[in-house]
Amino acid sequence: MAHHVYILECADGTYYTGYTTDVERRVDEHNAGTGAKYTRGRTPVEVIHTETYDSQSAAMQREYAIKQLRRPAKEELVETA
Repeated sequence: MAHHVYILECADGTYYTGYTTDVERRVDEHNAGTGAKYTRGRTPVEVIHTETYDSQSAAMQREYAIKQLRRPAKEELVETA
């Protein structure tokens, strides 16, 4: 099973980073208002970056690392991918 870290761009221009095993399903949940509380008032959201890992622990460590980045570093990550 593949584990994914994703970055969404919300309708208000902010970024949201998350973890899932099914990116398409998770984005649909965010857009339906049943995803993370942060994205509920910021729909529609769009996937702008994904990374795939073999293990849940590796993906969640990467998710945490991305969440620690400031906005300019996230923008650079998205642009260089």
